[in-house]
Amino acid sequence: MVNYVSGQAATVGALPWFSAIEGLDAAAVRALQDARLRQQFDHLWARSAFYQRKFRAAGLGPDSVRRVDDLQKVPFTLKQELRESLQAAPPFGEHLAAPIADVIQMQASSGTTGSPSYVALTRQDAAMWQESSARSLFACGIRPGDLVLHGFSLSKGFVGGLPIFQALQYMGAVDIPIGADGGTERLLAAAFDLRPQAVVGTPNFLLHLAEVAQSQRGRDVREIGVRRLVVGGEPGGGIPALRRRIENAWGAKLCELMGGTDLAVIYWAECDEQDGMHMTAPDFIVTELIDPQTGALRPFAEGTTGELVYTAIHRQASPVFRFRSGDHVVVTGTGCACGRRQPKIRCFGRTDDMLIVRGVNLFPSAVQDLIEAMRPAVSGQVRLVADFEGHSTQANLKLLVERAEHEAPGLSPSALKQEIEARIRGALAVKADVMLAPFGSIETPGATKVKLVLRAMPIIEGLQ
Repeated sequence: MVNYVSGQAATVGALPWFSAIEGLDAAAVRALQDARLRQQFDHLWARSAFYQRKFRAAGLGPDSVRRVDDLQKVPFTLKQELRESLQAAPPFGEHLAAPIADVIQMQASSGTTGSPSYVALTRQDAAMWQESSARSLFACGIRPGDLVLHGFSLSKGFVGGLPIFQALQYMGAVDIPIGADGGTERLLAAAFDLRPQAVVGTPNFLLHLAEVAQSQRGRDVREIGVRRLVVGGEPGGGIPALRRRIENAWGAKLCELMGGTDLAVIYWAECDEQDGMHMTAPDFIVTELIDPQTGALRPFAEGTTGELVYTAIHRQASPVFRFRSGDHVVVTGTGCACGRRQPKIRCFGRTDDMLIVRGVNLFPSAVQDLIEAMRPAVSGQVRLVADFEGHSTQANLKLLVERAEHEAPGLSPSALKQEIEARIRGALAVKADVMLAPFGSIETPGATKVKLVLRAMPIIEGLQ
């Protein structure tokens, strides 16, 4: 069995990964997962009131899950169930599964789909989080000794804050701990003073940071010499047109990562090939791909789409078992020139964000991708106005699109609206009612994630 704590040694040797785990073949990974899955299932039977109840209700016994193939016997865990568990037994819920005396750290989700979720970490859990995240940051191009400008929020207990700091420190890089909530002026001052090799943050915020550098500092961020941009936390990093804008603005390569509070901060990461994110923690998490409608398993084969389901297999304090993530992905490959052997994916939306417009499933990121590709006719900023109850409507899609700073001569507002509506209808099979907002009127990215969906039309002067 490979021990995860030996991962740092891989950065010094000949391996192109942070941990040898990333290069294991499928048979070796499955053997490791089977062994850890048995241990995790036994742990839940002994310590988790939440899962004892759930397993018994499904007719499962203490020996029902002995290998990965047995997971199909287990019912899914839903986010709402975890919220109810937290309410029933605060502070960490009925699914805590470890003595409170063993908890050394807690973190919170951003709460964008409801109340924040609080998770507890033991010393072993924290070490696992750091290892998994270090592998991912290394895959994205950050190296020991690098100075890294911290552009995620450092407040509110989010996993983009302290856990990223800890992972960078663990892998031997140096975090510049300003954070998005420190403001663009302080971030830019630190960037020009310290000349970091990498910047981490949400894609829209890193683009905003580059765009305000000229007005706030009188300089171009390309002077800094940043080598790598590492983004996550919201759609954008996987949108080709937006990726090109960010890379051009900084003069640096951009790689995307993905994770979540309930599992291990970061466990998907893009390598230099830039064609999808690798699973970097198969020794900590078993990942399944399912049909989001039926729950049936789907293979990790190139071009396959589905929803990701996770089972923790090396977790003490707040483990989840067959947790439906709500992340909808497409498999972009099963092999890579970098030598990593886990599947690669691109996330194109979340169940919580999806709207149903006259029977058509619509992810906001698909609309963002289309509007971004229309630059320079528009600024690229767009918001979907879902001023109806729930996620379904029989009305046309309402779109708020920001006009370009310098509009093309001869293109009238009415012609621009018609062009946008035609593209939406042609590409997404949805009829849209487009409203044009003056340049600079849509809120710019800050310390929090960009919300592409608004539940009411904002009051903006000069709408057309």
